Amino acid sequence: MSRAALVVIDVQESFRQRPIWAYGSNPDLVGQVQRLVSAARERGDLVVWVLHSEPGTGGLFDPARGFVRLIDGLAPGEGEPTLVKTAHNAFTTTNLQQVLTLAGIADVTVCGIRTEQCVETTARVGADLGYRMTFVTDATLTFPIPHRDLPETATVAEILADPRTLGNEEIVTRTEYALAGRFATIRTVDEVTGATLAGTRG
Repeated sequence: MSRAALVVIDVQESFRQRPIWAYGSNPDLVGQVQRLVSAARERGDLVVWVLHSEPGTGGLFDPARGFVRLIDGLAPGEGEPTLVKTAHNAFTTTNLQQVLTLAGIADVTVCGIRTEQCVETTARVGADLGYRMTFVTDATLTFPIPHRDLPETATVAEILADPRTLGNEEIVTRTEYALAGRFATIRTVDEVTGATLAGTRG
């Protein structure tokens, strides 16, 4: 029985509909995720797909809008579950822990959108639940974060022009510092896809 899982978080069309999408940190996100998925399948690891949903909001994450689906180029394989969450982490509002427990999973690798939000939060919760977490930074994506005092109506141009905006590189660096040695092992796609044993990823 498989002892490792890859959890792909929120790589969905909702984000591509946002104007800030063009300023994402990782233009090759889909390709990097595809590499992780292919390697996981070759090893016989479990692949779990997670989507974020905000029903009834009328926004881009409202399933009624049709964007709560995987970005083109990604698709679950046979027997690979797709879970829909309404919280930031992939555990609280889904049966992810049950899925992992039934499959005998101890090692969990995470990737997806956003680096410091849903992917990081999932890594933290997973670690607290006792899983050995691996965070593949170059298979995650984030966007510049506006300062808390900037109006919610600010345009992308205004966000980017504001000197208080937190840039992608700084977000990624801060996330890795927060996780490493505490909640997860930080690895690259090359490192993970080059591994032959699940135990080398923990």
